[in-house]
Amino acid sequence: MEEGTLWIIDDDMVSQFAMTYKIGQSHPNYRITTFYSVQEALDYLQECREKQIALPHKLLLDLGLPVLSGWDFLVQLEKFNGKANPIDIYIVSSFSNSTDRNRAQRHPLVKDYFNKPLSKSAVDKIFMWC
Repeated sequence: MEEGTLWIIDDDMVSQFAMTYKIGQSHPNYRITTFYSVQEALDYLQECREKQIALPHKLLLDLGLPVLSGWDFLVQLEKFNGKANPIDIYIVSSFSNSTDRNRAQRHPLVKDYFNKPLSKSAVDKIFMWC
């Protein structure tokens, strides 16, 4: 049975719970870690690097976060890892606009863009290559 890790970066507790629950139904062996801010995730990313802890296999990223946005996270991740990123990153946003969607489709680190709430078909697509 598949095992892996997934991070969720979203400042909304209800969204975090809903995504965790939906993923847990289909992929119960995935370990999920949640972060309420980009800075919290970046700090843990640095800790992972220092302690040689494996990075997550997948990451669900909200764009509309306070202080540092999801786009800011992607900029910092590129500085951290360069263009070769081992993490499958998926944007999950409740504010679907064509500008963000187009930007996400062109971004080299982003695999796909989904609207909240995350649907069963979106979860299936995220885990298609497990």
